[in-house]
Amino acid sequence: MWAPTRLLTSQTTTRLIYLTSPGQATTRLAFTSLKSTPATRTLLIAAPFACISTLKLHSSIMSTQIRPIVVSGPSGGGKSTLLTKLFDEFKGCFAFSISHTTRKPRPGEINGKDYHFVSREDFEKMIAENQFLEYAEFSGNLYGTSKKSVSDISKSGLLCVLDVEINGVKSIKKSDLQPTPRFIFIKPPSLDVLKARLESRGTETPESLQKRLDTAKEALDYASEPGAYDYVINNDNLEVAYETFKSILKD
Repeated sequence: MWAPTRLLTSQTTTRLIYLTSPGQATTRLAFTSLKSTPATRTLLIAAPFACISTLKLHSSIMSTQIRPIVVSGPSGGGKSTLLTKLFDEFKGCFAFSISHTTRKPRPGEINGKDYHFVSREDFEKMIAENQFLEYAEFSGNLYGTSKKSVSDISKSGLLCVLDVEINGVKSIKKSDLQPTPRFIFIKPPSLDVLKARLESRGTETPESLQKRLDTAKEALDYASEPGAYDYVINNDNLEVAYETFKSILKD
């Protein structure tokens, strides 16, 4: 059983909502001396890991949507490792948005699970209808994150995570996505350290390595601009970076 959710009202009654599984709850009433002001009330969400921290409730308006998390960082910076640790530790709490693409499915890929596989005509129609938060073309194929895929996850009670590159970050910032995402950048200690990490993989050619380093420099330069990200995590120690990552999500 997950921890209870506690709703503080202007009365002395506290409603405890015990979440037994995603989307299900039983409620019990308890009494407390705690009170909130009429103007601002606080809903403490204790989904799996206190999955979401504190949402503000204003007099007659309660929003149950959860702000998506946009995570970015150069290849080799540890972004994927941090996200894997997070998803492994807190199962049933987070979900990646499912991208649309015009490329053909690879063996074993499932439509609607790995990607939404669509025709170029349908993809371009979605672009014209402003349905994408961000999209790009790679090797002749279009890839994009739709607004609906993100909002559906938020409405389900899970925290939507978007793993995107710098251009995706810029596009999402210009979008009208609601609720407004939080932007987190995973920063390697230095380009030299990043280069060593990439070389240790043994998968890069001199040309591809240089391309990744050039892309990383662009991402680091953008991350240094005021207001580019809400949080920048320096990943020079994985465990410290992970604890910082979790503390941000609990904030």
